[in-house]
Amino acid sequence: MSGMVERAGLALLGRIDPERAHGLALAALRAGVVPLPRPVVSPRLATEVAGLRLANPLGLAAGFDKNAVAVAALSRAGFGFLEVGAVTPLPQPGNPRPRLFRLPEDGAVINRFGFNNEGAEAVARRLENRPDGPPLGVNLGANKDSGDRAGDFAAVLERLGPLVDFATVNVSSPNTERLRDLQGPDALRALLGRVMETRAGLPRPIPVFLKIAPDLDEAGLGQIAEVAMEAGIDAIVATNTTLARDGLRSPRAAEAGGLSGRPLMAPSTRVLARLSALTQGRMPLIGVGGIASAEDAWEKIRAGASALQLYTALSREGLSLVPAILRGLEARLADEGFGTLSAAVGTGRAAWLDRPGATG
Repeated sequence: MSGMVERAGLALLGRIDPERAHGLALAALRAGVVPLPRPVVSPRLATEVAGLRLANPLGLAAGFDKNAVAVAALSRAGFGFLEVGAVTPLPQPGNPRPRLFRLPEDGAVINRFGFNNEGAEAVARRLENRPDGPPLGVNLGANKDSGDRAGDFAAVLERLGPLVDFATVNVSSPNTERLRDLQGPDALRALLGRVMETRAGLPRPIPVFLKIAPDLDEAGLGQIAEVAMEAGIDAIVATNTTLARDGLRSPRAAEAGGLSGRPLMAPSTRVLARLSALTQGRMPLIGVGGIASAEDAWEKIRAGASALQLYTALSREGLSLVPAILRGLEARLADEGFGTLSAAVGTGRAAWLDRPGATG
């Protein structure tokens, strides 16, 4: 019955404006009318990333619950960890609507939200009463009109750091003007210095991750890896959405914004594999981009990911996708003779580096 309810709900949401559909999905989660899948529990799937103990490696990516309104329900949906945000110091409306577009022919979505959110204070009030559940993180953002974006990242961490288990520095959204400029080595070094200084002053220091774009060249990736390790970053999230539009069939392909979904799977996984080679196990990597099946998840693990994040495919498949991926991943680990997920990390990296189109 729960499967029928989910399919009916997804069919209904698919007929209306995608941003409105997203809002209705969050409202339904808050109201407790969304069927939640049973958790998949397996010793093979349990893992640890940057000191965070995860019951399984599959997390919910930032962007789905920007304002932490549905954390209670999402904490019971079977994810190994959750990430809310991006959150900026002050509320901001984001870019004009429409700003979210379905590309069904390509299994993809384009968004140009522009860090729309209710601001750090509103999110803090909700997280002060967060329920027990899997590790919860916040994606740090900067206000569009800020004259000190590094200061914005630090301010959000200072306010929300005591309320979460990890934080992600987001310098890779393509929808805030000149934000990606912060991925340059000098700007990134200064930004991470501010963030790590703020972390040191928290009552309980938490892991800090860095989320990067998939559109970096070989030199850019090498510089980011070097600066991240130098700064003491605990993990790299690879990757955010892409500006590329290669091979798309949808008439919406020309819309401005970040592309996510199926077309992102290969390029983001190539970046992941290259980062794995550059860091040589000295820093955990979180694979995100295009995951829609257990096979996709397996490829990310083999390319070098110690954990994963999911978002776009949920809009097509619903929360039942979470246990489906985890059961398939557990079966694949067993079939390949791995007693733990961590033993499989990076075992297929060379194959991804050898594929046509690999970074560099």
